[in-house]
Amino acid sequence: MDLKNIKIETQKEIKNAKNIKALDEIFRKYLGKKGEITQIFDSLKKLSEEKKRKIGRQANLLKNEFKEEIKKKLEKIKKEERELKLKKEKIDISRPGKKIESGHLHPLTLIQREIEEIFNSMGFEIAEGPEIESEWYNFDGLNFPPDHPAREMQDTFFLKQKNREKLPPSKKFVLRTHTSPAQIRYMEKHQPPLRIIVPGRVFRHEATDAGHESNFYHLEGLMVGKDISVANFKAIIEEFLRRLFKTDLEIRLRPSYFPFVEPGFEIDMTCLICKGKGCFLCSKTGWLELMGAGMVHPNVFKNSGLIPHQLNNEGWQGFAFGIGLDRLSMMKYKINDIRLFYSGNLRFLKQI
Repeated sequence: MDLKNIKIETQKEIKNAKNIKALDEIFRKYLGKKGEITQIFDSLKKLSEEKKRKIGRQANLLKNEFKEEIKKKLEKIKKEERELKLKKEKIDISRPGKKIESGHLHPLTLIQREIEEIFNSMGFEIAEGPEIESEWYNFDGLNFPPDHPAREMQDTFFLKQKNREKLPPSKKFVLRTHTSPAQIRYMEKHQPPLRIIVPGRVFRHEATDAGHESNFYHLEGLMVGKDISVANFKAIIEEFLRRLFKTDLEIRLRPSYFPFVEPGFEIDMTCLICKGKGCFLCSKTGWLELMGAGMVHPNVFKNSGLIPHQLNNEGWQGFAFGIGLDRLSMMKYKINDIRLFYSGNLRFLKQI
């Protein structure tokens, strides 16, 4: 192809180029290592001096004109791209601004804060304890016998420790199965009268289903005072539930066994999801098991450093109870599956 035809083709291709990529391909086609204009320069060494000067001058002129056309076209394409970008990013200042979505609290946080407020109004103090607990505080101090089923691997997460079997209970650690150990920790440092609640996360090796999780939130309560009885416990729990659910509801106490109380009992409340008619959450009974409770066992007082017979002689005694915050939240917000709390599903969390 001669210089005249090359000039016509380059001008035509540059004119039709739509973007920088196409322009770059045109440049390489003619001025690349094997480009058509480059090959003309390479062929000059085979020509006579006269033709070399003549064709070389024409080729050099074509090369410069080609570069200039490429430069002009490049500037034009960049300008068009800038204008298109500005057009897309144009802001209509008359339009209302985008609404900033505010965050919100998790339903378990909401229920915990409300419960704390209710018990605070009844004179209870909020206490805390560690999530990694020793076997002494988690079991032995609460009067759990060495062969109690809760100590087995299927119920408790034990921390791996070297020569664990040789360590005393105070040096063996577990993920706490309840917040009850805070009872002893608190009574070690305080004398009665006492009124505390202990909210916090606990861990149990549970089979996960609609009503059970291996990680959940627990609330321990303890009240020690002059002539405290089961009647006081029943009155406080009824008042607490009435304020929490903002309705009158029925509860029942059933005799039960817990190592850290004597006597002990289970408290059930009417299932608010089915209104007592029976559903899969309450196993078709119409009742939902709410908590375990009872009068504090003398051994727990003793393990806390308090002397049981002196407590009784002075009229000091008390009750303790433990309740799952997840279950209360399910009842309050009509949630039928505990696993939803830990799913991270924003569509669920935004409904509360």
